Amino acid sequence: MNFLKQFGQYILMLSVVFSRPDRWRFFWKHTLLEIEQIGINSLPIVALMSTFMGAVIALQTASSMESPLLPDYTVGFITQSSTILEFSPTIISLILAGKVGSNVASEIGTMRVTEQIDALEIMGVNSLNFLVLPKITAAFFFFPVLVIFSMALSMFGGWLALLVSDLTTTEIYIMGIRSFFNPFHITYALTKTLVFGFLIVSIASFYGYYVKGGSLDVGRASTQAVVSGSIAILIANFILTQLMLLS
Repeated sequence: MNFLKQFGQYILMLSVVFSRPDRWRFFWKHTLLEIEQIGINSLPIVALMSTFMGAVIALQTASSMESPLLPDYTVGFITQSSTILEFSPTIISLILAGKVGSNVASEIGTMRVTEQIDALEIMGVNSLNFLVLPKITAAFFFFPVLVIFSMALSMFGGWLALLVSDLTTTEIYIMGIRSFFNPFHITYALTKTLVFGFLIVSIASFYGYYVKGGSLDVGRASTQAVVSGSIAILIANFILTQLMLLS
């Protein structure tokens, strides 16, 4: 029952968030700031995770290739398909749910408990639209960039690991990456990324905006935002896979 109440409140929040901004100049200014905070500041952790995970995927695949029936380029193909279909859009989004989700929830939650949101409402500002819409817009703009960046670095990390380990050559690895490449997989991955980015930011904003109490409650709201955002990503991942790949 409590879940249904929260879900109804979440939908009501979104209906207010997606209203027309009162001042477009302030909206775009805040969107650019959010792109820096949500997107650009996430580049280091995305780069680190992507490079090493791509290397691990390539090495594990190479170590498991015992059958002589498998062509040498299988390592590149598995690295490419694993990265595009699941690792970059889903695993990176789960990592961002922890980093971005907790940051958004704590920022808005702190504004709530320090009565800054109340001050905005008194001045006649639509606080939900003012605070949340730029964050969602920034996620829509920059999350796909992060995922494409992650795909490139994952495949680079796989190539580097195989080259250092002397398990394959550059030509064979590139042949594997190019083999059986399906452009629709990129569309599928970026569609998932847009949905995941929306879920991360909107759920975190919900928990931050409606927090009650003090600083301890802000911390609890940040934890709830990360957990709920991660669960929502997993459910959405299953649904989108059914709709886009298996239908």
